Amino acid sequence: MNLSSTVASGRRAANRFAQRASAAISRRPAGVLILAALLATPFGAQYAHGGTPTFAVSSPDLTTGQFDKKFTLNAFGCTGSNVSPRIQWSNLPAGTRSLALQVEDRDAAAGNAFWHWTVYNIPASENGLPQGAGNAADALPALAFGGANDFLDTGATGANGNYGGPCPPVGEKPHHYVFTLYALAVDNVETASGIPKTGSPNLHSFILNKGLGDKLLGKATFTATYGR
Repeated sequence: MNLSSTVASGRRAANRFAQRASAAISRRPAGVLILAALLATPFGAQYAHGGTPTFAVSSPDLTTGQFDKKFTLNAFGCTGSNVSPRIQWSNLPAGTRSLALQVEDRDAAAGNAFWHWTVYNIPASENGLPQGAGNAADALPALAFGGANDFLDTGATGANGNYGGPCPPVGEKPHHYVFTLYALAVDNVETASGIPKTGSPNLHSFILNKGLGDKLLGKATFTATYGR
Protein backbone atom coordinates (compact mmCIF):
# COMPACT_ATOMS: atom_id res chain seq x y z
CA MET A 1 0.00 0.00 0.00
CA ASN A 2 1.44 3.37 -1.02
CA LEU A 3 1.36 6.60 1.03
CA SER A 4 -1.62 8.16 -0.76
CA SER A 5 -3.82 5.09 -0.24
CA THR A 6 -2.81 4.94 3.44
CA VAL A 7 -3.80 8.58 3.94
CA ALA A 8 -7.13 8.03 2.15
CA SER A 9 -7.88 4.99 4.31
CA GLY A 10 -7.13 6.99 7.45
CA ARG A 11 -9.45 9.78 6.35
CA ARG A 12 -12.30 7.33 5.72
CA ALA A 13 -11.85 5.84 9.19
CA ALA A 14 -11.83 9.28 10.78
CA ASN A 15 -15.02 10.26 8.94
CA ARG A 16 -16.78 7.07 10.13
CA PHE A 17 -15.75 7.81 13.74
CA ALA A 18 -17.00 11.43 13.49
CA GLN A 19 -20.37 10.26 12.11
CA ARG A 20 -20.82 7.75 14.97
CA ALA A 21 -19.86 10.39 17.59
CA SER A 22 -22.27 12.92 16.11
CA ALA A 23 -25.10 10.40 16.16
CA ALA A 24 -24.38 9.50 19.82
CA ILE A 25 -24.37 13.16 20.87
CA SER A 26 -27.66 13.84 19.07
CA ARG A 27 -29.34 11.09 21.14
CA ARG A 28 -28.28 12.69 24.50
CA PRO A 29 -30.84 14.74 26.46
CA ALA A 30 -30.48 18.50 26.04
CA GLY A 31 -29.76 18.91 29.77
CA VAL A 32 -26.65 16.77 29.47
CA LEU A 33 -25.34 18.90 26.64
CA ILE A 34 -25.99 22.13 28.55
CA LEU A 35 -24.19 20.77 31.63
CA ALA A 36 -21.22 19.71 29.50
CA ALA A 37 -21.02 23.17 27.99
CA LEU A 38 -21.11 24.82 31.42
CA LEU A 39 -18.37 22.59 32.80
CA ALA A 40 -16.17 23.53 29.86
CA THR A 41 -16.25 27.21 30.81
CA PRO A 42 -14.52 29.17 33.59
CA PHE A 43 -18.00 29.64 35.11
CA GLY A 44 -18.49 25.93 35.17
CA ALA A 45 -15.06 25.37 36.71
CA GLN A 46 -16.09 27.57 39.65
CA TYR A 47 -19.06 25.34 40.38
CA ALA A 48 -17.70 21.94 39.37
CA HIS A 49 -16.62 20.93 42.87
CA GLY A 50 -19.45 20.86 45.37
CA GLY A 51 -21.54 23.48 43.59
CA THR A 52 -20.14 26.33 45.71
CA PRO A 53 -18.64 29.48 44.11
CA THR A 54 -14.92 29.87 44.75
CA PHE A 55 -13.72 32.58 47.15
CA ALA A 56 -11.44 34.78 45.02
CA VAL A 57 -9.35 37.96 45.21
CA SER A 58 -7.79 39.95 42.36
CA SER A 59 -6.72 43.42 41.25
CA PRO A 60 -7.95 45.20 38.11
CA ASP A 61 -4.74 47.24 38.32
CA LEU A 62 -2.52 44.15 38.05
CA THR A 63 -4.26 42.16 35.34
CA THR A 64 -0.99 41.72 33.43
CA GLY A 65 0.52 39.97 36.43
CA GLN A 66 3.12 42.74 36.76
CA PHE A 67 3.30 46.02 38.67
CA ASP A 68 3.14 49.25 36.71
CA LYS A 69 5.48 51.95 37.99
CA LYS A 70 2.46 53.77 39.40
CA PHE A 71 2.23 51.09 42.10
CA THR A 72 5.93 50.78 42.96
CA LEU A 73 7.82 52.47 45.80
CA ASN A 74 9.10 56.03 45.68
CA ALA A 75 12.11 55.58 47.98
CA PHE A 76 15.40 53.70 48.32
CA GLY A 77 16.33 54.33 44.69
CA CYS A 78 12.91 53.48 43.25
CA THR A 79 10.92 56.23 41.57
CA GLY A 80 7.35 54.94 41.39
CA SER A 81 4.23 56.74 42.59
CA ASN A 82 3.58 54.22 45.41
CA VAL A 83 -0.19 54.15 44.90
CA SER A 84 -1.85 51.07 46.38
CA PRO A 85 -3.61 49.02 43.69
CA ARG A 86 -7.33 48.41 43.67
CA ILE A 87 -8.31 45.10 45.27
CA GLN A 88 -11.57 43.25 44.69
CA TRP A 89 -13.01 40.00 46.00
CA SER A 90 -16.04 37.79 45.54
CA ASN A 91 -17.87 34.76 46.91
CA LEU A 92 -17.06 35.21 50.60
CA PRO A 93 -17.53 32.02 52.62
CA ALA A 94 -20.76 31.83 54.59
CA GLY A 95 -20.40 33.32 58.05
CA THR A 96 -17.64 35.79 57.11
CA ARG A 97 -17.65 38.76 59.49
CA SER A 98 -14.37 40.44 58.56
CA LEU A 99 -11.43 40.20 56.16
CA ALA A 100 -7.69 40.66 56.46
CA LEU A 101 -5.23 41.40 53.65
CA GLN A 102 -1.48 40.77 53.72
CA VAL A 103 1.00 41.39 50.89
CA GLU A 104 4.48 39.90 51.02
CA ASP A 105 7.56 39.61 48.82
CA ARG A 106 8.48 35.92 48.84
CA ASP A 107 11.84 36.57 47.15
CA ALA A 108 13.28 39.03 49.67
CA ALA A 109 16.88 38.71 50.89
CA ALA A 110 17.91 35.85 53.18
CA GLY A 111 14.77 33.91 52.30
CA ASN A 112 12.59 35.91 54.68
CA ALA A 113 9.31 37.40 53.50
CA PHE A 114 9.25 41.20 53.28
CA TRP A 115 5.84 42.61 54.18
CA HIS A 116 4.58 45.45 51.98
CA TRP A 117 0.99 45.98 53.08
CA THR A 118 -1.38 44.71 55.73
CA VAL A 119 -5.01 45.66 56.38
CA TYR A 120 -7.07 44.13 59.17
CA ASN A 121 -10.72 44.11 60.30
CA ILE A 122 -12.19 44.97 56.90
CA PRO A 123 -15.99 44.65 57.27
CA ALA A 124 -17.49 41.76 55.34
CA SER A 125 -19.95 44.20 53.79
CA GLU A 126 -17.13 45.58 51.63
CA ASN A 127 -16.39 44.05 48.22
CA GLY A 128 -12.96 45.59 47.71
CA LEU A 129 -10.49 48.36 48.40
CA PRO A 130 -10.30 51.27 45.94
CA GLN A 131 -7.05 52.35 44.35
CA GLY A 132 -5.12 54.46 46.85
CA ALA A 133 -6.94 53.04 49.89
CA GLY A 134 -3.61 52.01 51.37
CA ASN A 135 -2.07 55.46 51.18
CA ALA A 136 -3.89 57.05 54.11
CA ALA A 137 -5.62 55.69 57.19
CA ASP A 138 -8.85 57.55 56.48
CA ALA A 139 -9.04 56.09 52.96
CA LEU A 140 -9.72 52.61 54.36
CA PRO A 141 -13.23 51.38 55.20
CA ALA A 142 -14.57 52.27 58.62
CA LEU A 143 -13.22 49.91 61.34
CA ALA A 144 -10.38 48.66 59.10
CA PHE A 145 -6.80 49.73 59.79
CA GLY A 146 -3.40 49.45 58.15
CA GLY A 147 -1.17 47.23 60.27
CA ALA A 148 2.58 47.15 60.60
CA ASN A 149 4.73 46.29 57.61
CA ASP A 150 8.48 46.18 56.99
CA PHE A 151 8.67 49.88 56.10
CA LEU A 152 8.01 50.69 59.76
CA ASP A 153 9.61 54.02 60.81
CA THR A 154 11.44 54.47 57.48
CA GLY A 155 9.19 57.27 56.23
CA ALA A 156 9.04 55.56 52.84
CA THR A 157 5.26 55.15 52.93
CA GLY A 158 4.36 58.54 54.40
CA ALA A 159 3.09 57.05 57.65
CA ASN A 160 3.38 53.74 59.44
CA GLY A 161 0.71 51.29 58.27
CA ASN A 162 0.49 52.66 54.74
CA TYR A 163 1.10 50.65 51.57
CA GLY A 164 4.69 50.26 50.41
CA GLY A 165 5.16 49.22 46.79
CA PRO A 166 7.78 46.91 45.28
CA CYS A 167 11.41 48.00 45.12
CA PRO A 168 13.61 44.93 44.64
CA PRO A 169 17.39 45.19 44.14
CA VAL A 170 18.55 46.14 40.65
CA GLY A 171 19.54 43.18 38.49
CA GLU A 172 17.69 40.48 40.42
CA LYS A 173 15.08 38.28 38.82
CA PRO A 174 11.56 39.70 39.19
CA HIS A 175 10.22 39.26 42.70
CA HIS A 176 6.88 37.64 43.45
CA TYR A 177 4.43 39.66 45.54
CA VAL A 178 1.71 37.49 47.05
CA PHE A 179 -1.63 39.04 48.02
CA THR A 180 -3.51 36.92 50.56
CA LEU A 181 -7.05 37.68 51.68
CA TYR A 182 -8.42 35.93 54.77
CA ALA A 183 -12.14 35.46 55.43
CA LEU A 184 -12.77 35.36 59.18
CA ALA A 185 -15.67 34.53 61.47
CA VAL A 186 -14.66 37.31 63.89
CA ASP A 187 -15.21 41.06 63.74
CA ASN A 188 -11.84 42.02 65.18
CA VAL A 189 -8.67 39.94 64.87
CA GLU A 190 -6.90 41.60 67.78
CA THR A 191 -9.82 41.27 70.20
CA ALA A 192 -10.38 37.65 69.24
CA SER A 193 -6.71 36.69 69.61
CA GLY A 194 -5.46 39.05 72.33
CA ILE A 195 -2.67 40.53 70.22
CA PRO A 196 -2.06 44.30 69.90
CA LYS A 197 -2.89 46.32 66.78
CA THR A 198 0.83 47.09 66.59
CA GLY A 199 1.69 43.39 66.32
CA SER A 200 4.12 42.46 63.56
CA PRO A 201 2.98 41.04 60.21
CA ASN A 202 4.52 37.70 61.19
CA LEU A 203 2.52 37.63 64.44
CA HIS A 204 -0.67 38.49 62.59
CA SER A 205 0.11 35.87 59.95
CA PHE A 206 0.47 33.21 62.64
CA ILE A 207 -2.82 34.25 64.24
CA LEU A 208 -4.62 34.32 60.89
CA ASN A 209 -3.31 30.96 59.72
CA LYS A 210 -3.19 29.03 63.00
CA GLY A 211 -4.27 30.98 66.06
CA LEU A 212 -7.88 31.57 65.06
CA GLY A 213 -8.50 27.91 64.34
CA ASP A 214 -11.90 27.30 62.78
CA LYS A 215 -12.59 31.04 62.76
CA LEU A 216 -10.52 31.12 59.57
CA LEU A 217 -13.17 30.36 56.96
CA GLY A 218 -11.08 30.66 53.82
CA LYS A 219 -8.07 32.15 52.04
CA ALA A 220 -7.72 33.52 48.53
CA THR A 221 -4.50 34.63 46.85
CA PHE A 222 -3.01 36.06 43.69
CA THR A 223 0.56 36.97 42.73
CA ALA A 224 2.09 39.83 40.75
CA THR A 225 5.77 40.32 39.88
CA TYR A 226 8.18 43.22 39.55
CA GLY A 227 11.86 43.53 38.71
CA ARG A 228 14.25 46.33 37.76
